[in-house]
Amino acid sequence: MTLTQNRPAAPAPQRTSRSLTTRKALFGNGRRPGFLTYGLLIAFFLASAYPLWWSVIIGSRSNEALGETWPPLLPGGNFWTNVGEVFDTVPFWLALGNSVLISGIITISVVGFSTLAGYAFAKLRFRGRNWLMVAVIATMAIPTQLGIIPLFMLMRTLGWTGEIGAVVIPTLVTAFGVFFMRQYLVDVIPDELIESARMDGASMISTFWHVALPAARPAMAILGLFTFMTAWTDFLWPLLVLDAGNPTLQTALSQLQSARYVDYSIVLAGAVMATLPLLALFVLAGRQLISGIMQGAVKG
Repeated sequence: MTLTQNRPAAPAPQRTSRSLTTRKALFGNGRRPGFLTYGLLIAFFLASAYPLWWSVIIGSRSNEALGETWPPLLPGGNFWTNVGEVFDTVPFWLALGNSVLISGIITISVVGFSTLAGYAFAKLRFRGRNWLMVAVIATMAIPTQLGIIPLFMLMRTLGWTGEIGAVVIPTLVTAFGVFFMRQYLVDVIPDELIESARMDGASMISTFWHVALPAARPAMAILGLFTFMTAWTDFLWPLLVLDAGNPTLQTALSQLQSARYVDYSIVLAGAVMATLPLLALFVLAGRQLISGIMQGAVKG
């Protein structure tokens, strides 16, 4: 009687196997993503790319395209005409050169100093290390807008207003960069490797150059991309400290808008031209970006 009463419970594994099959189809089996994963990735990609695509559409048409009942979905044929208007209205090439110079110097400086400081906080033992790290992190809680007025007064006292150095020098190193590199290097470099290098007679600089720097390259690539993008899109501080005749690309594009009438087709054409260098940078450095993300995932 006991055996016959337990026999009807046999079909339960079939329902379990069906639910597992459905779950694998939606989410994947651990080796290959499922349908739901691909669907979410495609949805996020379309939502992220649509603003840029809309800028291309309006930037290649006239301003009247914004008032149409059915918004256009394909670009028009006026893109290069609108780009010519941008070149005639603002000093585009001067602004582009200033943006490349400022963003490049800031990126190299932030990555270099942040890697050095991050290595020191992660692997060197010195008095007050933890308190200094807390002080660095605490500066991230202070809004940038609170320091604009005293920083502008300092730049005016030094006579640097209107100069490129007034934009570059305040951002030669960032608290986020130091914290980011410290968190990456604290686990990725074993202490035994540093001790063995010192036992072999390597100096502190040599140990950093031959041991820490190769291990930090993926994180340096990610930090460099984010720093360049932040410096490239910075608007408020360059607008305040630079002259109208020596602008960055973002402040130059603001000159396309007047108080009475704004031709958004020209404005968006200029915005597309200002975005192209960033897209090119991400395409060229995409391999390093993915490598850094994957190494961080494996490390975690």
